Amino acid sequence: MASELIDTHPSYISHITFITMKSKKNSLSDLGGIMYSTNPEFEYEEEVDNTVTLPNNQQDLRVMLDKKNRGGKSVTLITGFRGRSEDLEVLGKMLKTKCGVGGSVKDGEIMIQGDVRDKVMGILQKDGYKVKKAGG
Repeated sequence: MASELIDTHPSYISHITFITMKSKKNSLSDLGGIMYSTNPEFEYEEEVDNTVTLPNNQQDLRVMLDKKNRGGKSVTLITGFRGRSEDLEVLGKMLKTKCGVGGSVKDGEIMIQGDVRDKVMGILQKDGYKVKKAGG
């Protein structure tokens, strides 16, 4: 997209073009894998997440406090979830809502802002998860 601005005053630049750039793709994986194939019989197969989420009583979750690389701020980290990433997102959202704080779900871990280990452990145990406090 380009937009043009023309100034009528002679002492200024008379023509300026502003160009907005789209975000740059850094690798082929950012583009979604196969881009083009010369094989006329090629069929692109979408990756299907076939992992099954274990029931709550079979999950073995670890709750720990983490302060590394966070500028002195602490986060409650929940690890050990086995199952679909969508189910992990739902669990993370539920924990953030019940604790009344922010957080995120990345790389199979739930990060909840602040030291809310005891509250998180109580919520998870109430939902039937096997939970252990780890890391001190």
